[in-house]
Amino acid sequence: MRGETVKVMRYTPTGETDPGGSPVTKVDIESVDNVLVSPGAMSNATDSIRPDGVTVAFTCLFPRSYAYRSLRGASVRINSHDYEVIGDPRPLDGGMKPTAWNLTVEVTDTKG
Repeated sequence: MRGETVKVMRYTPTGETDPGGSPVTKVDIESVDNVLVSPGAMSNATDSIRPDGVTVAFTCLFPRSYAYRSLRGASVRINSHDYEVIGDPRPLDGGMKPTAWNLTVEVTDTKG
């Protein structure tokens, strides 16, 4: 099994403000290879209730080779479309390594 390449985008404040007084941010874009991308949530229909009415657009499984950094507030670009990361996912740990993927990241698309 082989995944696809996605881009993780993190926005960090520069400490400056624009002429309107809004904070200026810079974007850090990181390519991640071998990510398995699955439509929707990977859960049973009985577990489909999400806080704040969030709909999961995709579930991404990041490989163990990914050098983990927090994904809180990040976006994931899949096929030229940006999706927001839900929450702050953490990699599975515990010594067992049954697969090449250990980080489940749910992403959503927000319009309007």
